[in-house]
Amino acid sequence: MYVVIILSVFFISLFYAHFRGKERLKLSRQFFDHSTFLGPVNMFMTGFSRLPPDPFFDPKEFPELQALQDNWQLIRDEALQLQDQIKAAESNNDAGFNTFFKRGWKRFYLKWYQDTHPSARQLCPQTVALLEKIPSVKAAMFAELPSGSYLGKHRDPYAGSIRYHLGLSTPNHDECFIEVDQQRYSWRDGEATLFDETYVHWAHNNTDQTRIILFCDIERPMKWKWAQSFNYWFGRNVMSGASSPNDENDKTGAINKIFKYGYAVHAKGREIKAENKRLYYIYKWILFALLISIIMIPAML
Repeated sequence: MYVVIILSVFFISLFYAHFRGKERLKLSRQFFDHSTFLGPVNMFMTGFSRLPPDPFFDPKEFPELQALQDNWQLIRDEALQLQDQIKAAESNNDAGFNTFFKRGWKRFYLKWYQDTHPSARQLCPQTVALLEKIPSVKAAMFAELPSGSYLGKHRDPYAGSIRYHLGLSTPNHDECFIEVDQQRYSWRDGEATLFDETYVHWAHNNTDQTRIILFCDIERPMKWKWAQSFNYWFGRNVMSGASSPNDENDKTGAINKIFKYGYAVHAKGREIKAENKRLYYIYKWILFALLISIIMIPAML
């Protein structure tokens, strides 16, 4: 009975994630995607959300964020002083964005589902002061997309937040854009957008200028207080485990402490795939079957 329940939950989560929106990842990729494994949580978040099931939202519906847009030049100036600090992770300690670094994407964390990073408080105090006055901002960073960079199609794993982008230093050109569920937005200096990052999205900077934005996770507004409390708890106690440091003074979350070991397995898998693709997929499905077995065996005893 427990085995049936576990399998049912997994496949319901798989198809929920796969059919969310117009754009889809390949089913074989969605099968192993982190958005599938967070499917039960995400069904709760979207089911009890006060927001409509749309890819983009009007920032005017979130008036508390206006202070960021009003002070975008101040935020931009602090971001531009951090050119040596906005960078890729120096070791495999950023599970959430690890694949982005390969294509040139860079970041400087301001906060991640808990307190402000000490490095951010020291290096960009005015931006931090603005963010700390807005409780709905659960995570924030400066994000850089260099000229020619491309982020492939993907879903972010967690529906308890929505994504806020504020243009700071951008090409101000339609060839620098993000596309969310087949709807395209091009960044402009001083302008903001809000979107649901659990829809398939991708980005491309096809200009000769680097794009720098303020990137925030905004807590999804829920229909009832008890649902909002659960969203807050999950972010604080689970999502905070993906915290990644800017330097040695910042904390590394539990997820990222474990990630380096998983990354070593992934790196070995890439070597095998380069040598023998068929063997790679055999190993991949065997590992997945073992994982399912580990989950199910206690329920069968």
